[in-house]
Amino acid sequence: MSRRILITGAAGYIGSQLARQLHQNHYVVGVDIRKGESADFPFYQMDIRDPKIEHLMKEHGIQQVVHLAAVLEDTGDRERDFDIDVNGTHNVLNACVANGVEQLVVTSSGAAYGYYADNPAWLDEQDALRGNPEFPYSDHKRQVEELLADYREKFPDLRQLVLRPCTVLGSGTRNLITRLFEGKYLLAVAGSSSPFVFVWDQDVIGIIEQGVCRDSAGCFNLAGDGALSIDELGVLLRKPVVHVPAWLIRGGLWVGSRLNFTGYMPAQVNFLRYRPVLSNRRLKEEFGYIPRKNSEQVFRFFMAAARQRGQL
Repeated sequence: MSRRILITGAAGYIGSQLARQLHQNHYVVGVDIRKGESADFPFYQMDIRDPKIEHLMKEHGIQQVVHLAAVLEDTGDRERDFDIDVNGTHNVLNACVANGVEQLVVTSSGAAYGYYADNPAWLDEQDALRGNPEFPYSDHKRQVEELLADYREKFPDLRQLVLRPCTVLGSGTRNLITRLFEGKYLLAVAGSSSPFVFVWDQDVIGIIEQGVCRDSAGCFNLAGDGALSIDELGVLLRKPVVHVPAWLIRGGLWVGSRLNFTGYMPAQVNFLRYRPVLSNRRLKEEFGYIPRKNSEQVFRFFMAAARQRGQL
């Protein structure tokens, strides 16, 4: 059955692919703050904080919204990032409620759980969402999730599907995480395995498409099977892994931040030290999706493509 779907962040890496995929069988409207490529579906250059998004939903009779728009990396302007991520999501939620939208799909993040020493070895969807005040992205994702929980209670007719991806990799990915792999060596915090869990970008698109078509609801981690330690990644990349004490990394970040060499702060050593490791049990058993690539296969796929274009 054809649906009327609005996608925020439709010009982005995942959004543009998802829009093309859904457009094959559904009426799709895309919005993004950036200009989109020429498409066969209506596209509007619009900020998700713009109140006009409510009128846009009404104009196109939108039934379902896929909310992908977010700040993916710290821009250094925390107030602006908060305004886009949290207040922007609030605006989308209000527009959904005002128009009687039936389902809202939101890409949150595994970062919402936070980077803590006492995190479970494998994080389940029922574990606490603590975020980290020192990581704007993590902290804002936590606040977005609190906002979503509040709306689930107040507006149960708006079905929510909340997806928490781990590190997403595809053939062309280049971001804050992949830059960790691009140097001559990998940096590790001494005494920590710094495990990474990966999910294939095409699995993310497949999960969202399935959730839209089945009108699914609930909160689900998105991750491939298994995890890779920083040392295992070093073996795959054929690069040495340098294990540095946490205190020394903190000192280096303190000096670097004072001299404006880096935007990272000393407390952010935990980004490497206590990475959240997401369980995908509920994704497979309750949501009903089996990732087509496990974490190692995802990384090998990314690594082969990145080497071919000289990224690694």
